[in-house]
Amino acid sequence: MTTPTENEQGIWLTQEAHDRLKAELDQLVAGRPAMAAEINARREEGDLKENGGYHAAKEEQGKQEGRIRQLTDLLRKARVGEPPTTATTAELGTVITIRFQGDDETEKFLLGSREIAGTTDLAVYSPESAMGSAIMGAEPGTTVTYQAPNGRDITVEVVAVEPFVP
Repeated sequence: MTTPTENEQGIWLTQEAHDRLKAELDQLVAGRPAMAAEINARREEGDLKENGGYHAAKEEQGKQEGRIRQLTDLLRKARVGEPPTTATTAELGTVITIRFQGDDETEKFLLGSREIAGTTDLAVYSPESAMGSAIMGAEPGTTVTYQAPNGRDITVEVVAVEPFVP
């Protein structure tokens, strides 16, 4: 059984997270003329090979344009709304409590877009991550094993699933 990923089912965002990202995008787009003026001013300073200010401005412009593309894509895919009001399986917008095999302590996190991280004190795991994709659709009591980025197999038990309360 395969579970849809963020790319297939859209990225779930709270209204607060969506508004924050939209404001950031608007601010970056509004700053484009100022960035272009800065680059032109630095270009006028002379030899571009040795012009550190020009290269720094171009690098900053590249970063800003990359973030604009990222935000535009994310907001285009976003499903804005309230988190689920009930939760029986691990899905986008749910808070998952897990226990790593061999450990008595539990860990609690939100399964959702990392862009929500600024709106909650919980750690946020993407369903695209190794653990996130392994637990998608899992019910409490389910044990799953996934391969960590370092190549080790890690086994976790899903202890609880509950709705996210922003």
